[in-house]
Amino acid sequence: MKYIIRLLVLIVICFVSYGYFHKNQGNIEGDKWVGLGILIMALVLMPIFIYHRYKSKNVKDYMFKSLQKEDENIENQ
Repeated sequence: MKYIIRLLVLIVICFVSYGYFHKNQGNIEGDKWVGLGILIMALVLMPIFIYHRYKSKNVKDYMFKSLQKEDENIENQ
């Protein structure tokens, strides 16, 4: 999983760099490559990264105490 995340980061950096290079050359096509890189980062890379970081964590450790009480009340009903 770690290698997939690193590969996706490299791909996003390449797309954005390629897009800015074309944009500086005066080509309108550069915006498309920058947008594609940002889209991959937002819709593919971030969910995979969040899943990888929190897959073995207990979510209740990160909840507010008031939310934990409400969650326990719902489970008890």
